[in-house]
Formats: sequence, C-alpha cells, structure tokens
Amino acid sequence: MTVAIKSGVRTVASILDNARSVDQIGAEERVSRLFKRSIKKESKMAALQMALSMIDLTTLEGKDSPGKVKQLCYKAAHLHDKFPGLPSVAAVCVYPTMVAVAKNELKGTGIRTASVATGFPSGMTSQDVKLNEVRKVVSDGADEVDMVISRGHFLKGDYQYVYDEIAAVKKACGNTELKVILETGELQTLDKVRRASDIAMEAGADFIKTSTGKVKPAATPPVVLVMLEAIRDYYYRTGRKVGMKPAGGISTAKQAIQYLVMLRETLGKSWLTPDLYRIGASSLANDVLMQIMKQSTGVYQSINYFSID
Repeated sequence: MTVAIKSGVRTVASILDNARSVDQIGAEERVSRLFKRSIKKESKMAALQMALSMIDLTTLEGKDSPGKVKQLCYKAAHLHDKFPGLPSVAAVCVYPTMVAVAKNELKGTGIRTASVATGFPSGMTSQDVKLNEVRKVVSDGADEVDMVISRGHFLKGDYQYVYDEIAAVKKACGNTELKVILETGELQTLDKVRRASDIAMEAGADFIKTSTGKVKPAATPPVVLVMLEAIRDYYYRTGRKVGMKPAGGISTAKQAIQYLVMLRETLGKSWLTPDLYRIGASSLANDVLMQIMKQSTGVYQSINYFSID
C-alpha cells in the first residue's frame, strides 16, 4: 500500500484553504446512530474474526525486555491453539530497541513487526535524532513505523514544519509503511483533528492513527469518524487509499464491532482489511477471543483462560 508522494503537489496553504470545518454536534449524532446499529448473529463470528485479524498487539513500557517481547510474540502466533483456523493478529508493536527481537520471533508467522519512532510518545527531540531512529528501525527489519507528530508546532500553527517533518520521515522509511500518530487527545478540537489528518495524508502517511495510548482521551468515536471522513475525502480527490488506526480506549469486542460498522458505512467494504484498518488495543484480543468461544461453544471462557501478555 506504500505509495511514493511527489513533493510540492499541494502546499500546506492550499491544504488549509480547502480544509473542511467539522460540525461537532453533527459528528456526535452520526456516531450515536451508527453505534446503535445491530449486527446479525450469523455475521457476528465473521466480524469478531475480522477484528482479531486487525489488532496490533503492543508492549510499550519502560520495563520492556527481550523476554517480555518474546512472550508477546508467542501470544501473537498462538492466540488459541486449541481452536484452529483463527486468524492471527496483524502486527506486534514495540520500542525501537526491541525490533530485532520481535522480527526474529515472528519470522515465518506472517505477523508484521511494527516500531514506534521519532521520540515516541512526546516527539520532543531533534529532527536528526528522529530520522536516525527511523533509519535504524528500518534497518533492523521493521515492517511498519509509527511516528508521532510534533504537537507543539502544530498547536502554534506551524503547519509547514509538521508537514515537512512527516515528509522527511516518510522518505527515511523507504518502502516501510508509515503510520502517523496525531495524538488527538492533545489537539483540543475536531477541526484540528481534521486539519492534522489532512496534513499527514498530504505529506505521505500510509495510515493515520489517533493516539499513542499514553494520553487521555485516546480514540473516541467522534474523533475516529472525523479521521475516517478525512480519509474518504482524500481518496475521492486523489485515488490513494490511506489506512486508519484507532488506538487506546477500545477494550471490548462490542466496541470493536461498532467501530467496524462506522468504518464500513464511511469508507466502504474495501477498507475492511488489515491492510487498511488496524486497532491498537492489546487487551482487546482477550475479549474478542472470549466472544469467539461464546459463539462457538455457547459458554464463556474465564478471562484467565487466555494469556494476559
């Protein structure tokens, strides 16, 4: 899905001149309607398995170690060995120092190795350091890079800096997929979420992502809807499909399915694939597995039946 972006196709000024304002009340009402929709019982298993295939299992803690990363990779590859035929998760996301470990552990599984970068989670480091970090994780085998935008520059209106930095990171990624984290919990308004989404896509993002998971609120339904609509409008204008990743705040299978309904209604069936939609919520996998077992056997498994990490 990685696409080369020609520099100078649109200036930041032209992006902002054509930016759409967001009707917050309208967004909230649309979310409310979408989230009230029910899904047929016969479709629920397919939705659960689809959600499972879109999860990025993540460990991003100061206490992370090679052993902890290996444990998470094992879980990713062996979600439920007693129930064959389940899809695997999409990726395992780790800190830059753990990329080589994860890459080795996931070899032959089809599960991708993702790495945060650019001074995650704050982004408060120099651009040279950020770009060197990106080049290092790419050389260590990362299939995907999750960068954070410079929110300080964005919030003071220095949009050209934000655009140029994303474009530079995209160039450093080469053929490695780039997810751009907006940290929507710090952006204050839905209009700013829309503006940041537009800038990130124009600068070359392969995915736009709500949050680091370190700031609250993280993914919220109105924020996700605004980002999906930005992706839709960008696709209509350019023909390029950009992926979406809500991260943080999605912990139940019911919520995951509600977001899938929103995705389908806003972007259509072609976005219902891990190539274009991810969910950043490690704890979600266990609840999805519990619901799959319920659909299959008629009874709930204890949450302790599944591994925590």
